[in-house]
Amino acid sequence: MDLKTIRKEYTLGSLDVKNSGDDPFPLFSRWMHEAVTAGVAEPTAMTLSTLGSDGYPQSRVVLLKSFDHEGFTFFTNYESDKGITLKHHPMAALLFFWPELQRQVRITGNVTRVSRETTESYFATRPRGSQAGAWASEQSREIPSRAYLEARFSETELKFAGTSIPAPANWGGYLLGPVRIEFWQGRESRLHDRILFEKLENCWNKKRLAP
Repeated sequence: MDLKTIRKEYTLGSLDVKNSGDDPFPLFSRWMHEAVTAGVAEPTAMTLSTLGSDGYPQSRVVLLKSFDHEGFTFFTNYESDKGITLKHHPMAALLFFWPELQRQVRITGNVTRVSRETTESYFATRPRGSQAGAWASEQSREIPSRAYLEARFSETELKFAGTSIPAPANWGGYLLGPVRIEFWQGRESRLHDRILFEKLENCWNKKRLAP
């Protein structure tokens, strides 16, 4: 396989700094809506990058569950690797890539936990299997076998049989409050459009970057 020969021209769209608005959130909302309506396989999937205690960056894909002008919300086990890294370094980066639209969005910001009320409200909307899974999985910890995990899942189902499953105490949401949001639209000849919004003293400044 010769990876150097794998190449694709980007011709689907453009992004003009004059038409991108003064606030990044309406543009993000429009791009998210277009990703959903275009049939992108996982439109809410985003790469979350954090800084580990060993100094190495760590990345993994998580799902965006809501966003507003305060920021972007996702949920996880607070005792997972990402939870531990965010406890010690509460800053992170998000990356959305929508190849069907030849677009990506890069977001950098500060991370805080959401309220317990917000966590419990969201947890109640999850499928019951996902709720049980949150109890069964000691996320990021070594386990002896798949059978061990499945046994814990069965124990959880039995424990909460006939009743609702509450959110575990060590499970909840995070809000990433952005300080930088960059929109990238693929263009021909690798002359991509890049529009960067930076938050300074609660105001957004905007500029075009070279691709």
